[in-house]
Amino acid sequence: MPDYEIHEYPNGIRLLHKQVPHTKIAHCGFLLDIGSRDEAPHQQGLAHFWEHMAFKGTEKRKSFHILNRLETVGGELNAYTTKEKICFYAALLSTHFERAFELLTDLTFNSVFPGREVEKERGVILEEMSMYQDAPEDAIIDDFDTVVFGDHPLGVNILGTRESVSRFQTADFHAFLQEQMRTDRLVFSSVSNLPFKEVKRLADKFLAPLPAKIGPRVRRPVGSYERKTQVESRPISQAHCLLGGPAYSIGHKRRIPFFMLNNILGGPGMNSRLNLAVREKYGLVYTIDSTYSPYTDTGLFGIYFGTEGKQVKRTLGLVQKELKLLREKTLTTNQLHTAKHQLMGQLAMSEESNSGLMQLLGKSTLDLGRVEPLSEIFEKIELISAAELRDMANEVLTDEHLSVLQYVPEGK
Repeated sequence: MPDYEIHEYPNGIRLLHKQVPHTKIAHCGFLLDIGSRDEAPHQQGLAHFWEHMAFKGTEKRKSFHILNRLETVGGELNAYTTKEKICFYAALLSTHFERAFELLTDLTFNSVFPGREVEKERGVILEEMSMYQDAPEDAIIDDFDTVVFGDHPLGVNILGTRESVSRFQTADFHAFLQEQMRTDRLVFSSVSNLPFKEVKRLADKFLAPLPAKIGPRVRRPVGSYERKTQVESRPISQAHCLLGGPAYSIGHKRRIPFFMLNNILGGPGMNSRLNLAVREKYGLVYTIDSTYSPYTDTGLFGIYFGTEGKQVKRTLGLVQKELKLLREKTLTTNQLHTAKHQLMGQLAMSEESNSGLMQLLGKSTLDLGRVEPLSEIFEKIELISAAELRDMANEVLTDEHLSVLQYVPEGK
């Protein structure tokens, strides 16, 4: 990780900045340690709805003015919600950096959630739900969370339910912010060609005056896990399958080694074991991959593929064969060396994205209290042994540990 600078204000808000002299584009945003897992049962979908509503009006701006503020200078404004984070961010010429900083501060802290806009955006989100249900490759990912985590908030769809979204009113957004907003659990992160002195001058103007709201934030712990197998008939032409289970948390010492194990198995490289064994050798799938999502107190591992209904059993058998090889056969010295350097190369290339780097600075600071330098991550990767990879495979990638969710075509 390149060097960066950080400043913490008395109200607990942290400013993070990385100067990149060769770029003309500034990437900046607020990252909040609030996500869908922080919702009470009657609030399901409220964090994501808030993300939408932030663009619909503040104490001094209507929606039209918000949307035009950056667009008129060629900039972009966006946001997203995950299980544990909300992010409001922007990209534009660094000469207009102050414009983005002020607007993002306004959206994050001064939204008013007009009742008329709530009604309009409710329809947009209900359409978003329908869109996901019409895309089984997306829907199965959300449904698999429920298979693994049950009724825990991590198992609830980020969008919420049609019933919960249909109930929300202006007061619900204000109550959620009052409950969840903590100035010591949010950061403003930026990557641009501006010197830190200039960014801090603006932060002194926009962030320093904000009132402190510091206090404990308790998240419901994840309970015990029980393996499940679930098959659902759907009006689809192709079968979809996802298998996986709980994995290591963000702070676990095996987080980076498990990233490497996942990379070997089904990472983005076309030479992943699953891609070579299932797509390239037998042509049974168009897409097959594995993912690892670490959370603050647990993690989730999953393997996804889509195939013809009559090929599900065969494809699952090939996947299980690759998992068995990882559990039983230790990587050779050459295989281990190759896997390490492939992961290091991918990580180094990911830092070429200044937008991704800006978000990584913020996420790492919220989750770990610091940003791990790329050199430190490389050192940890170099220390990974073939025996450790085999041990993790025997802990996480066993048949007894992995749940299975299948969507199969109706009547087949």
